[in-house]
Amino acid sequence: MTDVTRAEVCVVACAEAFRGNGEILASAFGTCPAIGARLARATFEPDLILTDGGAHMIRGNWAVGASAEGAVEGWSPLRYIFDLVWHGKRHAMMMPAQIDGHGNTNISALGDHARPKVQLVGVRGAPGNTVTHPVSYWIPKHGTRTFVSEVDSVSGVGHDSAAAAGPAAQRYHDLRRVVTNLAVFDFEPETGAMRLLSVHPGVTVDEAREATGFPLVIQGDVLETRLPTGEELRLIREVLDPRGLRDEEVPA
Repeated sequence: MTDVTRAEVCVVACAEAFRGNGEILASAFGTCPAIGARLARATFEPDLILTDGGAHMIRGNWAVGASAEGAVEGWSPLRYIFDLVWHGKRHAMMMPAQIDGHGNTNISALGDHARPKVQLVGVRGAPGNTVTHPVSYWIPKHGTRTFVSEVDSVSGVGHDSAAAAGPAAQRYHDLRRVVTNLAVFDFEPETGAMRLLSVHPGVTVDEAREATGFPLVIQGDVLETRLPTGEELRLIREVLDPRGLRDEEVPA
């Protein structure tokens, strides 16, 4: 299998965000993250826990956009989800409308907080998620409208906001990865500033920098995001996304 698409590179990068998680609930928002979490469990992270989108924890693999048909391994209605969240037994990959250089994210509203121009979904679970369990982010269209110097409203807690809030916010604060259609990022440990880890094949470091509305930490030679293996491609194309929904989220 050849001719790897940008979407398939993004799927693998999302899967890599869950590497080393072990037995933990993966909550993946977006098409590529949903495929990526399933790919991680099907290959290098077999203990990862996935749901059918509701209260059932399901064994096996199934295609995005299709009903889960595996055996039910567990049951976790809404009232139990908060126990998983507060005990750190969850890794969410969320989709912010804005993100800044320290990982603060906005899913609430655009514009002045007192009189916003655009109403979004509210902060929802972002504050609690970011101070109690691992969080990563997926941004399918990397640009300066999303990567901003300052978010209009802080929904997800970044490193500087956690530090300002004190030990209670910092103790379990754990931002892992930011994956976009251009590159992969993490956060520099000492400063909490966003760091460029890799650029996808065909993308330059300058292109990633120019699409970002704040300075990036760049240390040494930036790697190229790895390509999927042959088996990973087979799983993506034949099992996890046979309808090619990934290409609707990240066009070739």
